[in-house]
Amino acid sequence: VVERATMPLFVALNSIPKAAIAPLLVVWLGFGTKPKIVMVVLICFFPIVVATMAGLAATPADLSELGRSLSASWWQMFVKVRLRWALPQVFVGLKVAITLAVVGAIVAEISNPGSGLGSVIVLSGSSADTPLAFASITLLALMSVVLFYAIVALEWLVLPWARKITG
Repeated sequence: VVERATMPLFVALNSIPKAAIAPLLVVWLGFGTKPKIVMVVLICFFPIVVATMAGLAATPADLSELGRSLSASWWQMFVKVRLRWALPQVFVGLKVAITLAVVGAIVAEISNPGSGLGSVIVLSGSSADTPLAFASITLLALMSVVLFYAIVALEWLVLPWARKITG
């Protein structure tokens, strides 16, 4: 019920171009890190929520019946069964979102140049310093790869049981 009620709102919010919101965030939140953080959250929110909802919806009926037969409360069922079953999907959303976080930070830095690799790309473009722009882009790609594999390592540590299920 919650998914059917909220998903249209999430889809509508996700369809708004984030590059169009970036200048508004600077006006609303001022210069500095706040608009960058909000931009990253806006870009990362949708894949994490969709993956989490998919994981929660995929809980096998057998596990739900087992919890009910053991007189588990709603909260116990959610935390011990549904949430644990959904965690692999949550990590899928996190892996997608972590690379989008880098993109969100760059979009925020391009709209509010001051510091960061997005600003370096903007400034190198205006001064026709192509090697500096490519060096910045390479660093961003490397940063995305490192962050992605940090999430993979965290998943490996947090979900050892998932490796046994999936092989």
